[in-house]
Amino acid sequence: MKLSFYLATKNKNKIKEIQNILKNTGIEVLPPPENIKFPEETGKTFEENAFIKANYLKKVLRENIPVVGEDSGLVVEKLNGLPGVNSARFSGIHGDDKKNIEKLLKMMKNIKNKEDRKAKFITVICLIENKGKKFFRGEVEGYITFEPIGENGFGYDPVFEIPEIGKTFAELSMEEKNEISHRNRAFKKLAEYLKKTKPDLG
Repeated sequence: MKLSFYLATKNKNKIKEIQNILKNTGIEVLPPPENIKFPEETGKTFEENAFIKANYLKKVLRENIPVVGEDSGLVVEKLNGLPGVNSARFSGIHGDDKKNIEKLLKMMKNIKNKEDRKAKFITVICLIENKGKKFFRGEVEGYITFEPIGENGFGYDPVFEIPEIGKTFAELSMEEKNEISHRNRAFKKLAEYLKKTKPDLG
């Protein structure tokens, strides 16, 4: 039996990225129906928001195939954890990457020391299957740059520098980013779990 799950997001970039992460695992990532409208993400944590999305899609589909909700965000130390769960709508408009980045850099313009610009990307996955729900988490640490660098990726990728390689996520190809990203770390944990519990999937 082929392993698969529905991914509770309308973000096509995210779907493509996750399909790429799991391409050699034998696990199929299925997009939600085109006409679905997800409820507002009102959770105070990544876990709550991931569950809201997964739970909604599970109820709509009424199928035995597992459903995965994912919530990701950028957490900046000196901004007391902002933008956090509001990362996608930080500027007030959901998914406006340019405006979100502009607001972030403006808030940090007086923080000149690189060490004070520490941040981390967090991804939390909520899997809902017949046995109930389970969470998986992935994190990657880095720094916020002083200006956007790179043309690839989406979200805050152009201003998130990975110290080990001295490049932003937006300077990497999708394959390179997926090797080290927070999303990769969370979804690889999910893949291991699904393979291990294969007989129990509905």
